[in-house]
Parts: sequence; C-alpha cells; structure tokens
Amino acid sequence: MGTCLGSKSCFLDICKKLRNTIDFSQKIESPKVHVYTCLSSRLEELLNHTLVFNMEETLLKSSSWFPFFMLVAFEGGGLLRAFLLLVLYPLICVVGEEWKLNIMVFVCFVGVKRSALKTIGRTVLPKFFLEDVGYQGFEVLTRFRIRVGVSNFPRVMVEAFLQEYLGIGTIVGREIKGFYLVRKVEKEKWNYLPRDKYPKPLIFHDGRLAFFPTPMASLAMLIWLPFGAILCITRIIIPIFLPFKISLPILAFLGTSGLTSKNCSQTILNSSTNQNRNSKGKIYVCNHKTLLDPIYISYACEVPLTALAYSISRFSQVLAPIKTVILTRDKEKDAKVMQKMLSKGSVVVCPEGTTCRERYLLRFSPLFAEMTDDIVPVALEVKVSMFYGTTASGIKALDPIFFLLNPYPYYYVAILENLPKSHTCGSGGMSNIDVANYVQAEIAKSLGYTCTVLTRKDKYMMLAGNTGD
Repeated sequence: MGTCLGSKSCFLDICKKLRNTIDFSQKIESPKVHVYTCLSSRLEELLNHTLVFNMEETLLKSSSWFPFFMLVAFEGGGLLRAFLLLVLYPLICVVGEEWKLNIMVFVCFVGVKRSALKTIGRTVLPKFFLEDVGYQGFEVLTRFRIRVGVSNFPRVMVEAFLQEYLGIGTIVGREIKGFYLVRKVEKEKWNYLPRDKYPKPLIFHDGRLAFFPTPMASLAMLIWLPFGAILCITRIIIPIFLPFKISLPILAFLGTSGLTSKNCSQTILNSSTNQNRNSKGKIYVCNHKTLLDPIYISYACEVPLTALAYSISRFSQVLAPIKTVILTRDKEKDAKVMQKMLSKGSVVVCPEGTTCRERYLLRFSPLFAEMTDDIVPVALEVKVSMFYGTTASGIKALDPIFFLLNPYPYYYVAILENLPKSHTCGSGGMSNIDVANYVQAEIAKSLGYTCTVLTRKDKYMMLAGNTGD
C-alpha cells in the first residue's frame, strides 16, 4: 500500500480542516507562547488557549522512532520484515529525517492490510506509547482545554493512542511539520509517566513483543531466536516424558523458574487429607495468565491435576503433560464435565475465561461455585522479558511456544487458604455469583491487583473486533 508523507498541498488541506474545527486567530499567530516555567501561575489563562503540540518532541521521552516502527514491522509483517528493518538501521541512522521516515514506512507498511495496521495502532502501540510518555510533557498537555496533536508518525499509528488514552480530538499526521509552542526540555531529565497517572487504565493490549524494540534489543532478539527455539523444544519435551520430581530441577536449570508461596505445603496437605475422606476432588480456581497455568499449579502441588480449559487448540492439548479437558461455554454441558472430572480427582479452572496481561482481574464466571464447596483460590503472576505467551488476534496454538521462547520465563504460584465453608454455595448458602466475586477479591488482594467487571467478550471486542467465540 502507498502512503503520503508530506507535501504542500497536503499541508494546506490539513490547515483548512483545522480551521473548520478550531479558531486559530491569536492562538497560533500571537506571541503568547507558554513555557513550562509559567504554567503554574497562569492556569486559568491557559484554559482559553489552544495547544498545538508535536507528539514526539513534547510528549514522548524517547527520541528514536525506530522501536515503534519495529513493533509495526514485527506484528504486521512478521520476523522477516522486522529483520529487514533492522538490517537497514545503519542506513536509517545516516540519512535525513525525511528519508529516514520514508524508509521505515516503506518497509513496515507496504503490503500490509490497512485493517491490520489499524489493529496494531489500537491494540499494540498504545502500551508502548504510554510507557514512553514523559511526565513533565504530560502535565503541560493537561493544562490546555483545546489540544491539537501533530505527529511525524503516520496517522494510523498514533490516532487510537491520542484519541482513546489522551482524549485528543484533533489529530494531524505527517502532513504538518509541527509547531513548537513550548520550550524544548532536556528529555534525559524527564520522568516516565507513572501508571497511576494514565488518563485511561491500560488493561488490554495485544502483540507478541514484550520489550521496547530498540535496534540493539531487536538484534539481541534475532540472535537469541535459534538458541531459544532449541531451548523451547527441550522445555516442551522434558515434562512430557519425565515425572514431575525429575523434570522440575531440569526445567529450573534450563531457565524456566517459578516460586511457590510458603503456605502451599500446608494447603496441599489439607487437600490430600480431605480427598482421602471424600470421593470428590477439589477445584483449584486461579486467575488466567497463560495456557500453562494448570501445569505450574500441578508442579506447585507436586501432583498431576486435570485442567479444565476454554478455547484450547488441539496442538496445545497434545503437548500438555497433564490431562486437559475442553469446556464448551455451554453451562449445562460444562457442569456435567466438571462433575465427572471432580469424581475422579482435583481439577484446575480459570473462570476469567481468557488471559489478562496487566494487573487486573476480569469477572469470574460463577459456574465453578456450584460444583463443590472444596474450593482453593490460586494467585498467579507471570513475568516475561521478550515474548508474550498470549494473543487475541494471533495464532493461539503458538502461545505456549512464545512463552517458552523467553530466556527466563517466570511463574509465581500462591496457593491460598481453602475457601471458608461460610463462603460457599452449599454450606454457606451464598449465591454462586457472590462466591465467584469473593474468590476474585481474595486473589486480587493476594497479588495487589484490581478487580473489574470486564469480561472475555469485552477484551476480544477491543482487541480483535469479535466476541472471542
């Protein structure tokens, strides 16, 4: 596909559009330029002015465009396109700004569907833009009532970020060179915008890359991939053919580390004792981080559990070292499956129904609360350095592979106290929804997460434009 990177005719067209939206009289032509040093004393006056700001120069802390284009290249075109962009990086460094932008846009955009670019601009880039926002620049932005965002990036890359997260109504792409209405600040002295200052909470985002792909970081990724592929295959094979007690130390040696909470052993002891007395097993209820959640919980308990999972691929089911049963999202059918599996032993279920990367918990489906009163909440935390092991718009069968491609994938497993009988449906007389909300709150409290009422459908509608079915 082609793209217009800037011409006088484009510039005049944009100016005409802006005049229809904003009264530029005095705002741009007058010498009343407000700088950082006078903002605190003239807040009321600033509210009546229009701020036309360049996103890269006055908002982002990073001075390089390359990482953001690398995200587009990798997520939109794959590994080959990302490799080509990295190979051209030395050339990009020595040419002028106009040529630099043209080269990166050509490599990243040509042949990629516009719908795919819009998806990347809406689901992948906002996370990295937010994490690169300078706090000082953001404070200046909030002082003005009318704000016009100007960017050197193509509009498709920045539109969703500026509109949805910063509330910028008027956005101008590469056609305008930019206005500098504020004094340039030494960016190395800036602080990154804290998460609690984000104008809109960052709950959902997509894409495989978990790092900011600077040239050196991108090169390190490409060098790592051959070794990572061998390591990934080894990490998959070992737990399939070796018992837990043998595979665990080997996997730890291979960099697949994890930590189990100190209360776990007592919980496991209670679990095994109660299971000998009762015919039914327990339900381990966890928040959902990756497809490997049930496996790590089994490792923590040192016994193979049965995983009850939604929307898992046949490929992942075959590779799983524990028994995996697929749920259908049909309440009656799933209830029968759960009861059948519980009659044979303990099971693991993720009632969120989908993964959430950030420190939030989605609404818990209450079906598990109706199955038994023996409920054990499990809090999970995952850390990756290179690739995310989840996706909403990509190929789900590759999720565990991407997770295991990380040099040091890390899992934190905290098996909490058994649910009190007073907080169950049977013995306590609570509704299934109240039980689900209580378990959600207990897991959130353990991890320091925030509970939400968002659902799997909310996530997929935002990231993939469908309901995830």
